[in-house]
Amino acid sequence: MHNPTLLQFFHWYYPDGGKLWPEVAERAAWLAETGITDVWLPPAYKGESGGYSVGYDTYDLFDLGEFDQKGSRATKYGDKQQLLAAVDALKAQQIGVILDVVLNHKMGADEKERMLVNRVNPDNREEIAEEVIEAEAWTRFTFPVRDGKYSRFVWDYKCFSGVDHIENPDENGVFKIVNDYTGEGWNDQVDDELGNFDYLMGANIDFRNKAVTEELKYWARWVMNEVHCTGFRLDAVKHIPAWFYKQWIDHIQEVAEKPMFIVAEYWAHEVDKLQHYIHQVDGKTMLFDAPLQMNFHIASQEGAGYDLSQIFHNTLVEKDPWHAVTLVANHDTQPLQALEAPVDAWFKPLAYALILLREQGVPTVFYPDLFGASYQDSGSDGENCQIEMPAIPALEALIQARQRYAHGVQTDWFDHPDCVAFARSGTESLPGCVVIMSNGDEGEKTLPLGSDLAGKTWCDLLGHRQETVTADAEGNALFRCNGGSVSVWVIQA
Repeated sequence: MHNPTLLQFFHWYYPDGGKLWPEVAERAAWLAETGITDVWLPPAYKGESGGYSVGYDTYDLFDLGEFDQKGSRATKYGDKQQLLAAVDALKAQQIGVILDVVLNHKMGADEKERMLVNRVNPDNREEIAEEVIEAEAWTRFTFPVRDGKYSRFVWDYKCFSGVDHIENPDENGVFKIVNDYTGEGWNDQVDDELGNFDYLMGANIDFRNKAVTEELKYWARWVMNEVHCTGFRLDAVKHIPAWFYKQWIDHIQEVAEKPMFIVAEYWAHEVDKLQHYIHQVDGKTMLFDAPLQMNFHIASQEGAGYDLSQIFHNTLVEKDPWHAVTLVANHDTQPLQALEAPVDAWFKPLAYALILLREQGVPTVFYPDLFGASYQDSGSDGENCQIEMPAIPALEALIQARQRYAHGVQTDWFDHPDCVAFARSGTESLPGCVVIMSNGDEGEKTLPLGSDLAGKTWCDLLGHRQETVTADAEGNALFRCNGGSVSVWVIQA
């Protein structure tokens, strides 16, 4: 059984023009050979900005690049035929297909509707004004081009709890929609940031409307049958009631031929919030380890001033490894994005070694770290920035090492602020490894590996150290790494 290893096969600034689905198909065999077991694909359906949409401005869940809507037939990543060809190529290599799901909101409505709304204090959404305003808002989704194919469901204002723009009178802000289908206030079991973080953007889907929840369950069945995916990545779950996703996940697992891999994005750096969400959904989803990603960011900024022995302190992989999906970067944390917290290039090999070669957590590799990326965008100061994200030279070898050497019992030596190490013992049939890293000067540790390894000779798989290391008669060996670097020591064949 391969060690599960995810690849996020996109980033926020991936070029448009239908290039991604063909690239997935082209690289599928190489990914399998390298050791990737599952590929996380971006939202595959039509967004408000059509062929330029990254996918998080959901317009039509049933348009996978098939209908000429929002200015294009294909999505940014390609058309439906190319998507299905990419999925087929991955599955031919026994690679799982994880689809990104954005169910929090819809954008780009086809028609305006007249409705009643209350103004809301955007800094405290619990403060809902008593005054009722009659206004218009873009909340009716009829998908005229699709014309009822796959689903005849029409979304209207009764399906939503809030909007951020009204007309007649024209205002921007946060507005609570008044209707009999949703009740008063916002949904419960959401994050408590800003009082209640139910509302995020666009036309905010209200899961208290049973017709809505049934349509979203139906869509899940449809897309599972259409695309034959093996799992889902759930976007923005801190804004969606936990009780809904508990029901939704139960439903898809019941109808799936095999258990679906589910990971959710609850982007909070307080590990207790992540654990609380896992409890609310009865452990039915894994979560991305946002606290660990932030630790990596801070460690890369502080260099030798950061205490490496505490790198896993207050992280999900430390507190609940069975529900942790670990990562070094993603499309939200990359430079110029909303949750920008990039990990400096020098530290990325250390961070990837810490998620790829350990027992705990399911690691995720980010596309630019494996293949590189270059893009331009304006920063928070309005100035245009050119961003270069070079591929990490050691990353391919680290992914391969996960499948070849990350086996057996794990022993940690996190006993120094600038130099830490851990070993995997191997099994009867699979080899182990020794990993040592430093965020300061050259590091070294004498490790007691046991008499079974007496006389064995080790070399650095990454080639950062040229010498070999031979264990003494008791199985002790002195391992070194370069300053600000990592070495993965394996037994010479």
